[in-house]
Amino acid sequence: MEWYDIIAVVLLVIQIPFLFRMLGHYRYVLKKHKRKRTYKPNAVMIVPCRGLDTHFHENITSCFRQDYDSYRLWFVVGDKSDPAYAELQRLKGQLESTCLARDVRILIAGPTQTCSQKTHNLLHAYEQIDDSVEVLAFADSDAHLRPDWLSHIVYPLRQDKNGAATGYRWFVPKTNNLASLALSCVNAKIAQLLGNTRFNQAWGGSMAIRVDTFRSLGLDKMWTKALSDDYALSCAVKKAERKIAFVPACLVASHEAMTWPELFEFARRQLVITRISMPGTWWFGVMCITYSVFGLWGSAALAIRGPIPRSGKLLMGAVAVVFFLSQGIRAFARQWMIARLLEKDRSALRYARLADITFFWGWSLLLLVFFIVSAFGRTICWRGIRYRIYGLTDMTIIDAQQN
Repeated sequence: MEWYDIIAVVLLVIQIPFLFRMLGHYRYVLKKHKRKRTYKPNAVMIVPCRGLDTHFHENITSCFRQDYDSYRLWFVVGDKSDPAYAELQRLKGQLESTCLARDVRILIAGPTQTCSQKTHNLLHAYEQIDDSVEVLAFADSDAHLRPDWLSHIVYPLRQDKNGAATGYRWFVPKTNNLASLALSCVNAKIAQLLGNTRFNQAWGGSMAIRVDTFRSLGLDKMWTKALSDDYALSCAVKKAERKIAFVPACLVASHEAMTWPELFEFARRQLVITRISMPGTWWFGVMCITYSVFGLWGSAALAIRGPIPRSGKLLMGAVAVVFFLSQGIRAFARQWMIARLLEKDRSALRYARLADITFFWGWSLLLLVFFIVSAFGRTICWRGIRYRIYGLTDMTIIDAQQN
């Protein structure tokens, strides 16, 4: 067997089961997302805010519209000068009397010293809970939640095997410029990996954990030095050999418009945090995206110009076709899936859906570029604050800008 035969076999042996695994994820998502949930423990919903996100009014309103009896709804800002504070006060006055939350608060955490501002805000809210609170649920201010979001995000926590529950984001372009479409399509490739698996990672914009689990894992201490709330939580849950349950109904819409510089800054920030906080996850991502790019483009290049005999070129051409069809099927399936999960955003997603299905062959190349860019440096800027990261619970604050 020649070297190109071995490469072809390896590529196909991995690709075909991977395709069926992804299709299994889609079936799982569509099966679970519309089910009614009746398990409703005493929960506090914590929403950290800094600045005014796109669709801030609509996103915060969705927090007030949760169909969940007597939940607590706490917003947290760093200080009163944050423009989010005045807007939260206004919305609280308008919506508090008509929502089911029995306790609505706007907390002021003050500036952080040892962790990210977001994690500091979350810890400040955690310190206010009493013994009656059973579950901590976290949502970001740039996420638009379904009315049953809270019911779904707490549901997996009834089983002890689940250390935490998570949703994820799906970027809905506010404007259909190419950078915003690219953001939606590249993020969709990552979102498709979540499912009924032990490899899920928690996403802080839509996640929940039981209070007793939070404490037993030592997260109340771990977060005091962490930049990333969700990576620290994921690491602690997996170290305890428990599962992070993905909740399809908690895959939330995030409305954004980006320029190319903003997109590269955002992608680099996310991946630099991953590289330093969870290097194993970053390297796994590098291997997956390299495999995807080489499987399609590398095999196509060998089929066209490779230093191999005609039989080898035909074989590598067949591999390229398999990868092309597989990636196309996955793009169609994930867009078909999200059109059912985010029915209200179906119209807003039509150009992103077309871009993903039409140019699926190019988004892996862009994602590979993002990984390459993220391989250098330790400094990031996140919501106006610059951090230098050394590890999962090792970072310094360089400077903070006004909102």
